[in-house]
Amino acid sequence: MAKALVEVRQLKARLKERAKTEPIAIVGMGCRFPGGADSPEAFWRLLRHGTDAITEVPKDRWDKDAYYDPDPAAPGKICTRSGGFLTGVEGFDAGFFGISPREAEGMDPQQRLLLEVAWEALEHAGQAPDALFKTATGVFTGISSFDYAACQLRAADSRELSVYLGTGIALSAANGRLSYVLGLTGPSMAVDTACSSSLVAVHLACRSLRSGECDLALAGGVNVILLPELSINFSQAGMLSPEGRCKTFDASADGYVRGEGCGVVVLKRLSDALASGDRVWAMIRGSAVNQDGASGGLTVPNGPSQEEVVRRALEDGGVRPDEVGYLEAHGTGTALGDPIEVASLGRVFGSRSGDDPLVIGSVKTNVGHLEAASGIAGLIKAVLALELREIPAHLHFRRPNPHIAWGALPFVIATGPRPWPAGKRRIAGVSSFGAS
Repeated sequence: MAKALVEVRQLKARLKERAKTEPIAIVGMGCRFPGGADSPEAFWRLLRHGTDAITEVPKDRWDKDAYYDPDPAAPGKICTRSGGFLTGVEGFDAGFFGISPREAEGMDPQQRLLLEVAWEALEHAGQAPDALFKTATGVFTGISSFDYAACQLRAADSRELSVYLGTGIALSAANGRLSYVLGLTGPSMAVDTACSSSLVAVHLACRSLRSGECDLALAGGVNVILLPELSINFSQAGMLSPEGRCKTFDASADGYVRGEGCGVVVLKRLSDALASGDRVWAMIRGSAVNQDGASGGLTVPNGPSQEEVVRRALEDGGVRPDEVGYLEAHGTGTALGDPIEVASLGRVFGSRSGDDPLVIGSVKTNVGHLEAASGIAGLIKAVLALELREIPAHLHFRRPNPHIAWGALPFVIATGPRPWPAGKRRIAGVSSFGAS
């Protein structure tokens, strides 16, 4: 009996240790991205056709002509009229979610989008949302934009403030409301690490699943742009492209173009997904998060830190650098950021053969920089590429950036759709870096 008890304890210890490295299955996805990409299927069509989804600023956001000035340093002006925008962000079926019209009026559109897209992601996973009531399901949301709060507070009469104002504008209420509406009892948290928010949310969800803190997780991010003020600030800081395009890795790269979107993935431990007979779209084998610390400046990219986090993610997933076939880069299209990112990738992947180059690209060339939701857009793109065995075209790449040592690096840009043949397992990496 004593020996049997020891063996049981040893087995439990081995299972617990194995759980720390168990792959996480992506069993469902939902999205709203520029260009009418309101589902994973529509998003793939946009990517497959090489669609540039950037448009002029809609009239319901701000007067693009009144705020425009080609001089990025012009006070109170924006150097571009362009962006990646969603349509119909004001619409919402409040009754479907059991929310009163009055409460819905005070809700940030980001909260509304998150409810809708999370519901669609669960349907995509074949998971009835109602069946999750009182289950250990976690919600991890990347969210940073506070435009709606500024709108509400700017227009509010302090004598007529709605009782729903606080919960309507709080970023933490975005995930809290989703947990409340679906009756989810797992961890629920808003994540703000600037542009890396949604991918950090996915990282935290994976950790929560592996620790047993939750049994299913909804992870992703959302970003909606309603006011011109941050665009004015970003323009004056030299961050925005006057041409209104992310020309990532190109010689003409001059900044990024802002974009909106929402993406959610449904995650399970692989063993649970297989036991449930779920369709597994892809597996997350490893992930990592770090910070630059004291470096060249608060918002200046740090190459060694980027190199370190990529190495740690590979180590966490038990993946060798030469096994990665595609890397979805952060790739904002800034003159400073692109060379630093590619150089750091070169130090990780540079030893691979030139006969087997690593394909790199960025979804920002299609839809713009979705800021807090940018990482989840890149992840969903990578999942679709893995599933459909094709790497979509990277847009606006005409002349290689001369500040990148292309000749010494085993990298290639997919300037057109690129088949991803079978023969060895397909592995993709996704990077996302926060400005702070």
